[in-house]
Amino acid sequence: MSDSEIMAISATPINTAALRASLADVRAGAIVTFEGWVRNLNEGRDVEALEYEVYAPLAVTEGERIIAEVQRDIPIIAARAVHRSGALALGDCAVWVGVVSPHRDEAFRACRRIIDEIKVRLPIWKKENYSDGESGWVNCERCAAHAHG
Repeated sequence: MSDSEIMAISATPINTAALRASLADVRAGAIVTFEGWVRNLNEGRDVEALEYEVYAPLAVTEGERIIAEVQRDIPIIAARAVHRSGALALGDCAVWVGVVSPHRDEAFRACRRIIDEIKVRLPIWKKENYSDGESGWVNCERCAAHAHG
């Protein structure tokens, strides 16, 4: 991800330290970051790994649109997001969102809104590989609804 990108899709591990550093700004009183990791259990099933399929051109465009909407509605300085594609192992970072703002409340609100919208609006499909040898595609929009349940 270049310093000028605000949304990216990455086939390689997400460098969270570099992303956080890219948001450094002396006007900021707060940074809020979110990291979504691959966990070993989902809806009662043992998960061994994930695969993400992404339509990257649309995902990047829509991700940038989400961040622009948040910047219009909430007084933040900057935001960035990255979502992985391809095969991920347990513990890998699947998605990262960072927001800087003058105050913490705005940073928290903006970060939450960005990740929630990414889960609903981006063309990203998640395939879970289970320990029993089965696999299944998970609707990420349903995952976002779960977060609010």
